[in-house]
Amino acid sequence: MNALSDLLCAELDDAITRAGGDREVRVLVLTGTGKAFCAGADLKGVFEGGAVPAGEEDPLNAFLDKVAGVIDRLRNLPKPTIAALNGLTMAGGLELAMACDLIVAAQSARIGDAHANFGVFPGAGGAAVLPRRIGPTAAKYLLFTGDTLPASELVPLGLVNRVVPDASLDAEVDQLASRIASKSPLVLRRMKQAVDDGLAQSQSTALRLERLVLDAHRHSRDIREGLAAFVEKRKPEFKGY
Repeated sequence: MNALSDLLCAELDDAITRAGGDREVRVLVLTGTGKAFCAGADLKGVFEGGAVPAGEEDPLNAFLDKVAGVIDRLRNLPKPTIAALNGLTMAGGLELAMACDLIVAAQSARIGDAHANFGVFPGAGGAAVLPRRIGPTAAKYLLFTGDTLPASELVPLGLVNRVVPDASLDAEVDQLASRIASKSPLVLRRMKQAVDDGLAQSQSTALRLERLVLDAHRHSRDIREGLAAFVEKRKPEFKGY
């Protein structure tokens, strides 16, 4: 079920690092195989019940910190990211998906928080990010009930961008990623940063920050290339600077 284990967290962290440092990688797509995108954190290997001896680190806390750290790394990656939900997406899996910029889901995918089902408090965005994505009332419903909903029900709430037939998921996401990858990497990085930073500011402050970014961006090679391509009626060749 692609649960977030120590090994999977390490592999995800490595993939995010490599994608972030590779100029040829312009869009990162995260998906799963089998029946689930990600069923959440794999707590079986770290939770054995019983008290932790005084002075010793709680392995459960250490593991949850590791999961949250990887999800934060994904959220802060300065490149567009797409979560392609091939199936069940729960708890840490939902937090992982929400760390991506866009979410495309297969028609059969079901999505929920599910932490409450096991008496676990979310630690990577379930309580902090989900209300910002779908509003507090809908977020509380998912948090309090632990229910999973069809992906199609979360499109109107703004959590999922598109729902596509299961057999078409890979092709649809690949087409979307290719369209985004054809844009200027520099302008995409700056757009992502402006949107994410602006959400924490008043509209007037966000507008000032937007203008400051524009003042810097107008000196870039990519904006000159884009405008030249428009005038010359050709496809631009963006370099990312």
